[in-house]
Amino acid sequence: MFTAQFEQERPRLRAIAHRMLGSFAEADDAVQDAWLRVDRADTSGVDNPAAWLTTVVSRVCLNMLRDRREHAHEMPDPVIEKSEEPEQRAVTSDQVGLAMLIVLDSLKPDERLSFVLHDMFAVPFDDIAPLIEKTPATARQLASRARKRVQDRPAPDADLATQREVVQAFLNAAREGDLEGLVAVLHPDALLRAGALEVVGGRDVAGRASLFRQYATRAEIEFAVIGGEIGFITRVGGRPFSVMAFTVRDGRIAAIHVIQDQRQLASIIP
Repeated sequence: MFTAQFEQERPRLRAIAHRMLGSFAEADDAVQDAWLRVDRADTSGVDNPAAWLTTVVSRVCLNMLRDRREHAHEMPDPVIEKSEEPEQRAVTSDQVGLAMLIVLDSLKPDERLSFVLHDMFAVPFDDIAPLIEKTPATARQLASRARKRVQDRPAPDADLATQREVVQAFLNAAREGDLEGLVAVLHPDALLRAGALEVVGGRDVAGRASLFRQYATRAEIEFAVIGGEIGFITRVGGRPFSVMAFTVRDGRIAAIHVIQDQRQLASIIP
């Protein structure tokens, strides 16, 4: 019975694990670990398999988060939707945007679990409390603290077509080595993150982005919806080189997140 139930619940369990861990590879590991635990457990007294499986995978994820000395990856894994006209694609209700994943990555493990389970999967605080060895009231406070962090993040422009126009202007300026054109399309306090590199300030980001010209003219560019926002995948010689995700706010680029790790690219590019 539980084999069939587990397979039925697997997509939801993987979604929980991805929101908890921010990595598809780690989410798959967590779900597999949960399955091994389920396979060894006595399930004869389980009367709510879905809730019990949620508890098992959540405990695995919590242990993984607590064991981290630092992030296992520099950027969370966003969901990427490829399309000829990605602005026509809407992010489905079961997806979480890159901006949200970045905020989740900044939370403490108990905060993250309380918020993800309660706010995203409607798990009662009475069921969350034993997982973190706290009272339901404390679990509620942790979720509230995390919720405030999430709500306080600047909201990007909602219209994907407008986002694409801005990102296209960035791409055009980068290809032409047009520093002032890049400055014009960037927020004064724009952020660029690429691996361990972090650059803040529109002109400084523009200076870095102008280096994109070195390979932009020979790179293949494929626009995509990356974590709910417009960005693009670059390939050089037919092989994935990077994913660039853009946060557009008030008609200008507020943040650029670059993923270049080959193992991470392999796990997120459809």
